[in-house]
Amino acid sequence: MSKLRKKLLTVFCIATMALATNVQATDYWQNWTDGGGYVNAVNGQGGNYSVSWSNCGNFVVGKGWNYGTPNRVVGYNAGAFQPSGNGYLSFYGWTRNSLIEYYIVDTWGTYRPTGTYKGSVYSDGGNYDIYTTMRYNQPSIDGTQTFQQYWSVRQSKRPTGTNSQITFQNHVNAWQRCGMYLGSNWSYQALCVEGYQSSGYANVTVW
Repeated sequence: MSKLRKKLLTVFCIATMALATNVQATDYWQNWTDGGGYVNAVNGQGGNYSVSWSNCGNFVVGKGWNYGTPNRVVGYNAGAFQPSGNGYLSFYGWTRNSLIEYYIVDTWGTYRPTGTYKGSVYSDGGNYDIYTTMRYNQPSIDGTQTFQQYWSVRQSKRPTGTNSQITFQNHVNAWQRCGMYLGSNWSYQALCVEGYQSSGYANVTVW
């Protein structure tokens, strides 16, 4: 193979890898709101997004992947997370068969999520409490449904403005030890900001 061909092939491989990484980090844009109050979500470049909200109803905004996997390792930096009232910064997703909504909550506003306590797990530098809750006749990825929610909630808020990591497999394993099994059909996963009857601002970059 000629030196020129080798050089072109190397450049092509590097470019392809960079493109694949960029697509993987930003191929899903979550922007859902129940229409209450004011929510302004901005889909920025790469893995960055921002959202400002005022007197909202309920919204979920974030970036991630349009397919789910139990072995996802998420990197992010929340340069700003400033809820006035109820808000979460979470790794978030759904499965079908069974229909389950799940959260890994790294920080929150005035309300720390809770539910039926199942245990705890240590992951990525912090302890998380594990909870389940039930939602009856509520919005889901399959319309209005009744479904379970699985939660891992950090015992102390993770500081903002630093590079952070969530190793999802650690939570999946801990949930299974608690008898909590996700569905067999994986939907999207994203690093999201959620607000409920609150106001605030967040700026997050995901990779």
